Amino acid sequence: MPPFLLVFLGGGLGSVCRWSIGLLLQPLHLRFPWATFVANGLACLLIGCLLGWQIAQGLPEQRRLLLSVGFCGGFSTFSSFTVETWQLWQQGHLFFAAANVLGTLTVCLACLLLGLKISS
Repeated sequence: MPPFLLVFLGGGLGSVCRWSIGLLLQPLHLRFPWATFVANGLACLLIGCLLGWQIAQGLPEQRRLLLSVGFCGGFSTFSSFTVETWQLWQQGHLFFAAANVLGTLTVCLACLLLGLKISS
């Protein structure tokens, strides 16, 4: 199967799963964004397992594209962000790992505010 199709299929499935969590929690009328919190946590758990599997015994490229890039990317981009930060940390690039965390949060919040301002 072509790589783009694996990413497409995994991403679609991940997005539907994330949306389903929101539907399941919607009747609870929660103040905290638990659906996103749960999706991010589960995606990080899954991508951690996949990364461990890849390190220990190798993960075939097709499975990596389908599950890590596609599913986890569709379920939560936070999982990819977390792996990239961990990789920087593991490589001894502590400054870049911290900059990635702080920079991502700062830029994303700033972009959100900019988007709100532009659309108002």
